[in-house]
Amino acid sequence: MGRRSGILEFAVLGLLRESPMHGYELRKRLNTSLGVFRAFSYGTLYPCLKTLVASGWLTEEPGNTSEDALAAPLAGRRAKIVYRLTAEGKEHFEELLSQTGPDAYDDEHFAARFAFFGQTSRDVRMRVLEGRRSRLEERLEKMRASLTRTRERLDDYTLELQRHGMESVEREVRWLNELIESERAGRDLKGSAPGGTAQQDTTNGATGGLPRPGMPSRPDTPGDTAT
Repeated sequence: MGRRSGILEFAVLGLLRESPMHGYELRKRLNTSLGVFRAFSYGTLYPCLKTLVASGWLTEEPGNTSEDALAAPLAGRRAKIVYRLTAEGKEHFEELLSQTGPDAYDDEHFAARFAFFGQTSRDVRMRVLEGRRSRLEERLEKMRASLTRTRERLDDYTLELQRHGMESVEREVRWLNELIESERAGRDLKGSAPGGTAQQDTTNGATGGLPRPGMPSRPDTPGDTAT
């Protein structure tokens, strides 16, 4: 399984844990709530859904709304399929949530993981945040070293682009520092009691309440990829 498909499967399982959905609803949520998936199409989503069904993590059920009931007789249209998370799928998603390996720190996977922090335990959130911060600090050090070596050979516009990339990474590091400080202080989101599960703000794919000065779904660092 490729990295991108693995992230998509993770997000689909997470969204369906909230409630069953049609494929159209899923794609809309992926695009609007989790901006990292804006490039995904139906041609990518439906094979993913079929794979999850074959794995026993989802079930397919006929839609039960009046619109769905009328869909088949009208012009040969098929009724919409509703996808529902199985008990095995929920268990698998919880296992994925608990993982804190290097993949959890890369640009796209971190954005997806953060979107589901409301369903993630505090200790796992801390490990993912600290891992992401460490990854970005390493990236920032390399960028600074590269800029020092090449500064004299760069024209003004290229130099400004490099500075912009560094500022973007520095901004995310500051944001992560604030999140980590809040987690260590035991401050949950939206007034939850310490030790409880944070609530998810599904309107923007991030959690609410904690400081979040505009973390992008993918840092806009020119020419940089996760290592």
